[in-house]
Amino acid sequence: MKILLAVDGSHVTKRMLSYIAAHDELLGPKNQFCVLTVVTPVPTHAARFLERKVLDDYYREEGEKVLQPIQAFLAQQNWTVTYSNVTGHPGETIASMADAEHFDLVVMGTHGHSSVGNVLLGSVATGVLSRCEVPVLLIR
Repeated sequence: MKILLAVDGSHVTKRMLSYIAAHDELLGPKNQFCVLTVVTPVPTHAARFLERKVLDDYYREEGEKVLQPIQAFLAQQNWTVTYSNVTGHPGETIASMADAEHFDLVVMGTHGHSSVGNVLLGSVATGVLSRCEVPVLLIR
């Protein structure tokens, strides 16, 4: 099975990865995993004052900050893993990649905001669920 692991580097991501690793019966190590982190773009009104290389370096560094500890953790799990760092709006980008790359499942952690919290803060998980054609497993 081809599984997209959407990560943001938060404690929720760590909890999600630990849960999956501790429960082999859930997904198991024999799947093909892609770890995706999405860096939110710098607002256009600010980005226009920066050189493209500066922006590209910023996006790459922000993604690496998230992916490096995850790479170290997953290296111990003996899983087949690829890593992807893209720039975009997280909910849209995760759903779009899941559909375009024909993943069988998206797995992500959720912060567990209340309904009011989702309205006020938005929710990447809600955005993915509303856009994605692929099954989504949320781990809280």
